[in-house]
Formats: sequence, structure tokens, C-alpha cells
Amino acid sequence: MIDPRTKALVLNGKPGHLQFYSLQSDKQLYNLDIVQQEYINDYGLVQTELTKAAFGCFGAWLATVEQRQEKEGELELQMKLWAYSKKTQGFVLNTKVSMPHEDRITALCFCNAEKSESPTLVTASRDGRFKVWVLADDSDIYREAVGWTCDFVGSYHKYQATNCCFSEDGSLLAVSFEETVTIWESETWELRCTFCQRAGHVRHLCFGRLTCSKYLLGATENGTLCCWNLLSCALEWSTKLNITVMEPDPRSENVAAVSRSSGGSDLFVFKPSEPRPLYVQRSICSEEVRWGVFVPRDVPDAFTSEALQWLNRSQFYFLTASQSLLTFSSKSPEEKLTPTSKQLLAEESLPTTPFYFILGRHRQQRGEQADGASESELVQLPLTENVPAISELLHTPAHVLPSAAFLCSMFVNSLLLATEARSAEEMPDDVDMEEEKESDSSEEEDDATEKAQHAGHTDAGEDLLQQLSQLSKCEEKELRKLRRVDYSWVTAP
Repeated sequence: MIDPRTKALVLNGKPGHLQFYSLQSDKQLYNLDIVQQEYINDYGLVQTELTKAAFGCFGAWLATVEQRQEKEGELELQMKLWAYSKKTQGFVLNTKVSMPHEDRITALCFCNAEKSESPTLVTASRDGRFKVWVLADDSDIYREAVGWTCDFVGSYHKYQATNCCFSEDGSLLAVSFEETVTIWESETWELRCTFCQRAGHVRHLCFGRLTCSKYLLGATENGTLCCWNLLSCALEWSTKLNITVMEPDPRSENVAAVSRSSGGSDLFVFKPSEPRPLYVQRSICSEEVRWGVFVPRDVPDAFTSEALQWLNRSQFYFLTASQSLLTFSSKSPEEKLTPTSKQLLAEESLPTTPFYFILGRHRQQRGEQADGASESELVQLPLTENVPAISELLHTPAHVLPSAAFLCSMFVNSLLLATEARSAEEMPDDVDMEEEKESDSSEEEDDATEKAQHAGHTDAGEDLLQQLSQLSKCEEKELRKLRRVDYSWVTAP
């Protein structure tokens, strides 16, 4: 979804977080911790998942839903309402509701009408109910405050509620119950009319905007797109499309729908008042499109072609199953748009540290090496797989861990590179100086021994002297080390 304040793309980030991604600067702005629990990376452990989120009142409120279900019948459900704070320039938790429904929440939406008297939120659930939440006074003798409370509970023949949405002016609420769409008046919460096509469960609902506000769109799981006229309470038109994404443009009457076909994903842009689409492009990508959103432009574009004028006020982004974000960057003479893709990397800016590798975030090195860099300048990072110290640090419960001082030394030692046999040329200068001091006394003895051998064996000595003169200083030091090794254990009884 889009943050109305910053125009940032908001989607799932780290477990239990929402990440705010700037489309203008192409980088992550920040992560908002929703679950507010310590994340334990343990195989088989059921984590708390962030499943739903919605902005309301032009970014003043944020609603989130988190759930955890370890066994059947043991559903843990929480809904949180966050208020935007101008002081901290961020969202602050205002209300937390435990088990707002008896089953999973399938949809939630705010009433974003400009003339709305008080903020209103609607949630739909598999328990067969939809609930209306309103902002009320929650002050006491100690402070002045506001909080959210349930104002109305609705149902329809005990069917599962699958989707919900408000009309542009906030006067009507549409709630789908499996194959039936119900229309409720927001002033009294009275049921006004119902639509039923028997074409499968309704999985997408959308009101028309501006001049098309009298229409309601619904897409079913059996591949049918329906348009109802709210004034005549009749079906206006329908077509066969396997809709996976349906998103209205907040700046115009246009609606973008992405359908799944054998050749990939197809894009259709249309107005609810006209069954003929304004723009059609087949195979915008080979993958399934999971989400789509219109981002209002700060400066309107200037597409002169009538078929592409739907992109003048807003830009359309869509997210695929492989987490690739695509948008349309340019047009060709054939009036076809070219999708451009980029991979969303929420934590690409994290430094490469040993803890980075412990957590399994192996960054793929894609950048080229700097000009003039040699192999000696490359630093080999230690591998942390199958290291006992790290395994103990990560898999031992925190309450039985030894002191941090004990773990620190063990952890640092585990990161040291393995000792390898090195020649004297690779040894540091300070080691050479110590060895030279220790071998000063032995050099004189070695020289005397070499002279005696030279005197006793003239011919052999000349050959040996010629070979020794060809040895480097480092090789001579290696020979001296071998002479100082104690081999007395070989002759011991």
C-alpha cells in the first residue's frame, strides 16, 4: 500500500515489521516494529505474523492485524491502531484489541471520506461478522485521551465475511459474504440491498470514483468480473476474467485489473461506466502479480495518446510472486508500455559483519573490484557454519547462558582464521628480529662448524659452499630452525 503522507511504498519487511520504501530515492526509509516481540530464529517455531494493514484519514491512522496459530483452535489474534505523531514524526500505538474476532480477519478498511465526522474502521472475519470501530473519548481524571471501540456488529445468514470497502463519500459500506455482496448505510448501519451472482466467493470489491461513484465492482474466485449499478440495484455488465489484482486510481475514474492467463499476467484499464477497456496489454510479466497500487504523481505526466492518458496523474506499480516491483517507464510508437523491474532489498545497506553472516544474510557480491586492487588486499571473512561457539550462542536458551565475558572470548576465538604453514617470507618483521636475536649465539657456532667441515672435506666443501651461497637469507633461517630441533627422542630406548 501507499503511505498518504510520504508517498512511500509500505509492505512486509523483517518478520513482524512494516517497511517504508521510498520510490523516489529507491531506498528503504525505515522499519516499523508492529509485533514488538523478540524474534527467535528457530526451525519449527510458529512466529507471530503480520497479515493485514491499512491507512486511514489520509495517513493519520494505521491499523494492523497480527496472528499466531500453533494448533487448530488455538488462534491468537491482535489488532492494533497506531496514531501518527507530529512530534516524533512516526506512528505511536494508541489501541490494542485482543481477539477482535473469533476467527481470522479477512479484510479491513477505513472510511476516508473528506467530510467524515469521526474516524471509522471496518473489519471482516471468517467468523461470519463484520465489526465497525469508531474513535471515542477515553479520558480519565489523570489524562485526556482517545481510543477505539466497537460500535456495531453485522452479519448475513452466518456466511463468512470475505471483503469490505467504503464508497468515496463514505455513505455506503459494501461487505461480501462468500457469494453475496451486501450494501449497508453508514449512518444507521441498515442493510439496503444485496447482489448475488452465484459465481464463487467474492475476493475483490471496489467502488467507482468521481463520475463513476454509482457503480460497484466485484471479482469472484471463479473468474467473473461484475459491475453493479447502485441506483437501479441491477447488474450493469459482467465479463470472464480471472482477476488477481483490482485497484482504483485515487486521482481518476480508472480502475486497473490484472488477470492471470496461460501466457502470464495481463493488464486491463477501464472505467466502470464503460465495459470496453481503455487500455489492454497482454503478458506484462510471466509471473503471477500479487499486489498492485496507484501512486499519485507530484507533477502530472504528458501522455498525448488517448490510450495512455490513464498514466498522466498516477503511476501504477505491481509486485510479483518473486518480490520484483514493476512499473511502466516508457511508451513505444505502438502505444505499448515497457515494464521495468527492480528487486526490493530491504536490508541491502546493512554492513557485512560476522553477525551479518551468523544470521544467514549472505550478501551476493555483485560490484566490480576497484581499479588497481590486488589479491593481497582482499580480506577473507571467516566462515561461521558448524562453529561450536556460535552454535552454543544461538541455540542455548538465554536464561541458562554463561556470563558474557566467557562467551565473548570463546566467540572471538572462533572467528580467528585457521593457522597455516607459512614460509619465512610471510612472517612479520618483529618475528624475524626475535629469531635473529636468539640465533646470534648459534650463528658463530654454525660458522665454526662450516669452516671445520670445509677444511676436512675440500672437494665436497667447495660444492656445499657453492650451494649455500645460492640460498637466500630466509632459506638459511629455515635450515637453522631444523638444526635446532631436538631429535633425541628417535634414539631413546
